[in-house]
Amino acid sequence: MDSITQIVLGAACGEAVLGKKIGNKALLFGAIGGTIPDLDVFIGALLYNNEIDAMLFHRGFMHSILFSILGAFLLGWLVHKLYDTGKRLHSTTQRDWIQLFFWSLFTHPILDCFTPYGTQLFAPFSNYRVAFNNIAVADPLYTVPFFICIIVLMFFNRQSNRRWLWLKLGIGISSVYMLFTIFNKLYINSVFKSSLKDKAVMYYRYSVQPAILNNVLWYGIAETEDNYHVGFYSLLDASNRFSDWQTIPKERVLKASEFSDIKDLAWFSDDYYNVEFLEDGNYLYKDLRYPLVETREGFKAVFNLKLFKDSERLNMLPFEPEMSDFSFTMSALWIRLKGK
Repeated sequence: MDSITQIVLGAACGEAVLGKKIGNKALLFGAIGGTIPDLDVFIGALLYNNEIDAMLFHRGFMHSILFSILGAFLLGWLVHKLYDTGKRLHSTTQRDWIQLFFWSLFTHPILDCFTPYGTQLFAPFSNYRVAFNNIAVADPLYTVPFFICIIVLMFFNRQSNRRWLWLKLGIGISSVYMLFTIFNKLYINSVFKSSLKDKAVMYYRYSVQPAILNNVLWYGIAETEDNYHVGFYSLLDASNRFSDWQTIPKERVLKASEFSDIKDLAWFSDDYYNVEFLEDGNYLYKDLRYPLVETREGFKAVFNLKLFKDSERLNMLPFEPEMSDFSFTMSALWIRLKGK
């Protein structure tokens, strides 16, 4: 999920493990641990000259269970050595710090697994991307109550039972909301399948996920031999069927069999993609897993990658969402979320 959410969850882990011993410093160290896996964005940029490789590095090994274990022991040992000195001598143990960093590192990729992006939880043994698709990458209803609880508990003494109460409240509210999104996803799956049946779409696979910033408006995509059929459904719609249907013909001017980079991008997109030729001689890769957004020019794929040939490989320009009028798109999202 987004960085703020991961900081909040990491801080909660720090408080749960070491809050009674070191107070608000436990929140700080937990927040640091919760941030570390997403540093793969910067590390990938340093390791690779190719932008495609750098992008695919994100949510890879640094989001795995193995990294959580190795990182916990390394960081736990190092921070304990640095912290356990002077007046703080023997105030904490190495085991305390290992536990703090394990839970702050481990809960980060676990939380990411619920989003549509995909997380290589079992790397390097498997490149399978875990994606449950039940919550958006950023969802204020998950983050804001949790964040408020963490802020409130900071004002209580580290030994106060109220501090522990606010921690449990923050974790409890966010967990209940996450359970709601899981059951909501199961319901949306049934609505989408019924909608496809009503439209007589002979699909062989489908995927649904919430639109950004909410769990009310959902996007569905079904794949047939020649097309993708996509639609939207809000929990506030009068009818329990998807609508706003768009049919997107499959267009793949670059083949995965010809370019390994297309094969890698297709793996990243779970094979929900198109590749189009641009007038400037380059290519547009559209990841169709993600909800189309409404613009003044009609519906557009939000996750577009501009590709160009770079020696024997493909490369890409930095990602920029194609939204000429952001306020219009957000307004259209809100209007559709309210139902029709």
